[in-house]
Amino acid sequence: MSRTPAEIATSRIGALARLPAFFALQGKRAIVAGGSPAATWKAELLSAAGAAVEVFADIAGEEMRALATSPPRGAVMVNERAWRADDFRGAAIAVADCADDAEAARFAAAARAAGVPVNVIDRPAFCDFSFGAIVNRSPLVIAISTDGASPVFGQAIRAKIEALIPKGFARWAEAARTWRPRVQAVALPFRGRRSFWERFTARAIAAPDAAPSDADLDALFSPTAAPAVTLVGAGPGDPELLTLRAVRALQSADVILFDDLVAPDILDFARREAKKMLVGKTGHAPSCKQDDINALMISLAKAGRRVVRLKGGDPMIFGRADEEISTCRAAGIAVEVVPGITTAQGAASRLLVSLTRRSQARRVQYLTGHGRDGKLPADIDWASLADPAVTTVVYMPTKTLPALVASAVEAGLDPATPAVAVERATRTDERVIAATIAELPARLAAEPPSGPVVVLIGRALADYVAEAASSEGAAPAVSTMRRL
Repeated sequence: MSRTPAEIATSRIGALARLPAFFALQGKRAIVAGGSPAATWKAELLSAAGAAVEVFADIAGEEMRALATSPPRGAVMVNERAWRADDFRGAAIAVADCADDAEAARFAAAARAAGVPVNVIDRPAFCDFSFGAIVNRSPLVIAISTDGASPVFGQAIRAKIEALIPKGFARWAEAARTWRPRVQAVALPFRGRRSFWERFTARAIAAPDAAPSDADLDALFSPTAAPAVTLVGAGPGDPELLTLRAVRALQSADVILFDDLVAPDILDFARREAKKMLVGKTGHAPSCKQDDINALMISLAKAGRRVVRLKGGDPMIFGRADEEISTCRAAGIAVEVVPGITTAQGAASRLLVSLTRRSQARRVQYLTGHGRDGKLPADIDWASLADPAVTTVVYMPTKTLPALVASAVEAGLDPATPAVAVERATRTDERVIAATIAELPARLAAEPPSGPVVVLIGRALADYVAEAASSEGAAPAVSTMRRL
């Protein structure tokens, strides 16, 4: 059975709680009412954006006075009095820290009467706009909003994004601002300008900590880059298990060729404009032919597209990476591999089981249960599988597990050896079946999986299987794992 590669349509944007927007405040007046630490932080943000900040407070705290002495950018002037309606005249923005709703209502009404957008700290009902948690790589600035629902949650998201965005992007963003007039002066056609900035983005993502120079600008105007393909490991399913390098590859791709085993959430890391094409290969189901995938990958790369071949788990573990690498090399196309967390690692981490538990497992072996003909491979080393000191991880085992177990037991594998089948490892709908290896095929057949499965076999799993059986009244366990 076969199918052809198919492009997946990009979904439309969902509803927004607020429209994200960025104020240009350089040299404009900003009003801040209050002298508290919260008001001081807002005054500091406004000054950092270049605003001339006027603070109105009967009592200004030490932090506000220190800010006025040494502002980050725009001047901060403290007026030791309450605000008046005429203070809003000519202001671009107004912020207040109010003691109660009545004061907040008066401040918001006065600002709006003067046509000034207003924010009252921690009182969203009186706000025309809100401040988000900020990732500062200025002139690249990222803000995260929870619409006031949970600022602490927003800060946690900010921390994650901080880890993803290299600090060197600030230099590249500044270079973009500096170079833009020179790019416009060349009078390139639309496609030429877009191509320039696509190359700029790829260069920045590839070397985020390098200081951009005029040599980079010259190279971007005279592109000589050879076509290239990047094989990227998507990990077992949980998007948070993607490596930073994998995320950057997805964000720079023009076209992503992905497998059925790739969790849909992974594709959210790609550029919205990128083409996403399903080139799935699924055992015992309609699949794209490997030759067709290779041909598509090469043609796209030769057309100048940045191609990412996205594979579940790690590309180098039963991912046919060797065939695709050979194809690229034969076509004169550079190829790079971004490794991913293997499904075995992901499953073990969720089970809290060490695959190399001391005194129980001296080695780990990966085995495919699915040969080229869809049957159990004929060249399996059965003595190795029967070794009681090995942990065996079987990929693609669903159809051939009964035959595999029968042959392994005949070769000496103890039928009571602990085993665990993990379906959709690390995903929110992960499912686990724990049993002895002799019982596992029947248990799996009784509840047929609908997603990718990996089977782990060995004494290292003994405690997990025993605990699972105990929790189910001495019956082999089936559980739906929840994300921690």
